[in-house]
Amino acid sequence: MEKKRYRCEATSLEGFVQLLASNILPHGYWFYVTGFVPDRKDPAKIDQKLIEKYGVDLSRQQRARRKLLRQANLHYLRLDRFWVLLATHGQHRFFVEEGENVRDVRRTPLLVGGYSLSVKRGHYLRKVSGDAEPVADGRMRVRVQIARERYRELVSYFLSVACHRSAESLSRELFLVPFEPYAPIRRQLLNALRLVNAKRQQAGYTKIPPGVLRYKRNIVHPFAPVLEVKRETFDGQPSEPEASPLARLSRLRDEVY
Repeated sequence: MEKKRYRCEATSLEGFVQLLASNILPHGYWFYVTGFVPDRKDPAKIDQKLIEKYGVDLSRQQRARRKLLRQANLHYLRLDRFWVLLATHGQHRFFVEEGENVRDVRRTPLLVGGYSLSVKRGHYLRKVSGDAEPVADGRMRVRVQIARERYRELVSYFLSVACHRSAESLSRELFLVPFEPYAPIRRQLLNALRLVNAKRQQAGYTKIPPGVLRYKRNIVHPFAPVLEVKRETFDGQPSEPEASPLARLSRLRDEVY
């Protein structure tokens, strides 16, 4: 039987973040290095070089065997020309050769395309009933947020137009914020909406209801060809064209370091 090819090239920013948040970081791949493929080089050749150099292309059984021997496993992922190598605890030449470039996602968030991905210990588990005692969540949880600087820009923008847009126009813009609504992002946007409503109320304008925000994220196939980006619409109206995920990634390149 022919061995399956190791797939590493995500075709959208949403798929890239989803794969990290749901399939890689939750399994202990907390140590990482990032980089960009130079314009003059072929990304596919860089993929092959890094995968072969660090022995990334392993089967599930091989990874399990290495884990028992306290050896690290690695994953490699690329979006356009941005790439990330992630490793688990254990012995590996990756830690020797990358040295001080290695970051721990529990201490230094992984920044890409305006998103911030980190791993933190959970607070409390959801209560089964209202009168139940709170139970501490001892597990490490992946947290996907809007990166700090990007979030500040977003809040500043909405506060600047809070009293200069109709409720319908503001609702539409809030709905079309270009970030998938992971739970921490929903909290960030609810906080932004609270600030907007405080400013509108002070000026005598009507509040924007929280129902205008998106609460359900789109599940995408990280490696599927992107022929057409289908987005939710607000109030039955087609969404306005926006920059592609890769264009947003290029503009926010400085946030990675």
